[in-house]
This record gives sequence, structure tokens and C-alpha cells, in this order.
Amino acid sequence: MMRRHRARILALQALYEIDAVRREPDSALNHLIEEAEITDETAAFSRELVTGVIANLADIDKIISKHATSWPLEQISVIDRNILRLAIFEILFDNKVPVKVAASEAVKLANSFGSETSAKFVNGVLGSICATVSR
Repeated sequence: MMRRHRARILALQALYEIDAVRREPDSALNHLIEEAEITDETAAFSRELVTGVIANLADIDKIISKHATSWPLEQISVIDRNILRLAIFEILFDNKVPVKVAASEAVKLANSFGSETSAKFVNGVLGSICATVSR
């Protein structure tokens, strides 16, 4: 299970670079994977997450805007925005992990990489989204 958490961290780092400095997705992920000592399986999962988020970005951002009504998308911190994108992809598009697992992982990422209010914010937005999901 730690491998999947590590894969999510790499995916988040790549999504952050893509969003913050407009790096190309393959370039961002490839350099992170090269630096990390991870298995091929972990690298593949990271790629799957980043590719999935990028492919569904417009829809994911609409969902964030709908559920984070107090915050325009561009005013959400880059890290929080990308934690939400990753979690929403896993919850609404990928459907490979239980909703609670994806939400819990997102809160862990927010605690590790976000500000002191990130975990509460991410949890609140995802709670609103998860309330609409039946699975």
C-alpha cells in the first residue's frame, strides 16, 4: 500500500509542476520517476494518475468550482488544487479504489504538503463531492 501512496506523491509533484510552471506532463513525471527509487508498478500508477487528471482536467475543475463555492479555482493554492484534482480523478473517474481511501489519501497529502488549513479544506470539498457519489 505504501507504493500507491508514493505513486500519489509523485503524481501530485508532477501535477504541481505542470500547473505552477507549465511543464509538459511527460517531462515533469519522467524526471521525478528517474530521481525516485520506485518499482515499475509504482511508476506506472503515477503515470496513470497524471494522465487521467490531465485528460479530465476541464471536468475536474468544474467539479472543484461547483463544490468549493467560496473559492474561485485560481485562488485555491496550487498544492490544494492539485490534491483535489488527484482525489476527484480517483473518486469520480478512475473508480479503482474505494471513495474513502481516495479521500483519506488526499487528506494525508494535504497534511504533508499543504498549509495548516489544507487538510480541513480538502476534506470539506471532498466530503461535499463524496456525498453525491453512490458506490
